[in-house]
Amino acid sequence: MFSPEEIAVKWFDAFNTHHLHNLLALYHEDAVHYSPKLKIRQPETGGLIKGRNALHNWWQDAFDRLPELHYRPTTYTANAQRVFMEYVRSVPGEEDMLVAEVLEINEGKIVASRVYHG
Repeated sequence: MFSPEEIAVKWFDAFNTHHLHNLLALYHEDAVHYSPKLKIRQPETGGLIKGRNALHNWWQDAFDRLPELHYRPTTYTANAQRVFMEYVRSVPGEEDMLVAEVLEINEGKIVASRVYHG
């Protein structure tokens, strides 16, 4: 079982290499995810999706649309149940975006994640 800090490091590695299998393996089967980008691209969700299948579809779409999408972590703050991550979202041709994300951890798996844009 991984610590919240280890989960954060593995999360960024999987995301930045677009290794969807490794990314999804960090999440509980019924995990929920909220993102302002999700709310814009899929308004019917209200920004909230649930389950690995929905997460798979969301990130596969992002990786397909934005093959050079990259997150540069700047700060981690963690305790036993959550990790707060700050990072810079970079896509060529777009202005960099400051992002914060909270991962809720239970028994070594992400059970909830929430994205905040700066």
